[in-house]
Amino acid sequence: MRLRILAVGPRMPGWVDEGFQEYAKRMPPEIRIDLLELPLGPRGKNQPVARAVEREGQAMIKAIEAGEGVIALDVRGRSWSTEKLASQLRGWQESGRNHSLLIGGPDGLAPECIARADQCWSLSPLTLPHPLVRIVLMEQLYRAWSINAGHPYHK
Repeated sequence: MRLRILAVGPRMPGWVDEGFQEYAKRMPPEIRIDLLELPLGPRGKNQPVARAVEREGQAMIKAIEAGEGVIALDVRGRSWSTEKLASQLRGWQESGRNHSLLIGGPDGLAPECIARADQCWSLSPLTLPHPLVRIVLMEQLYRAWSINAGHPYHK
C-alpha cells in the first residue's frame, strides 16, 4: 500500500524534512510513504484568502489519483486514539487501495477537499503549526504500524 501525503505549503525547514524522513524510513516496505508538496495559493493585499484556499483545493483535488481513499486532516474531523489509528491503518491496508492524506495550508482545506474525503481526521483540537503536522502525522503512522506489527516501539 502507498500512503501519499498531499500537503499545501512551501518547502519546510531542514528539521522538519529530517523528522519526516526519519519516520518514513522506519516504515516497512509494504507501506510506502510519498510526500507531494503543493504550492500555496497567492495571498496578499488584492488576493482574498478564500480564493487562495480555493486554488489550493483545486490543485489538491487534481493530485488525488483515481481509486485512492482520501483522508482529510482537519481540526473539525474526528479524533482518533492511537489504537483507533492502528485499526484504521489495518483497514486501509486490507482494502487493497492506496490512500492520500490531505494537509491544508495556513487557512485550512478547501471545502471541496473535505467533501471529497472518505474520512475526516483531527490530529488534535489544538491548532498545530504546519511543520509539526507533518512530523506528528508520520510519528503516529509509524506508531500505528508498530502496534499492528507487535513492535515494541509503542510500549
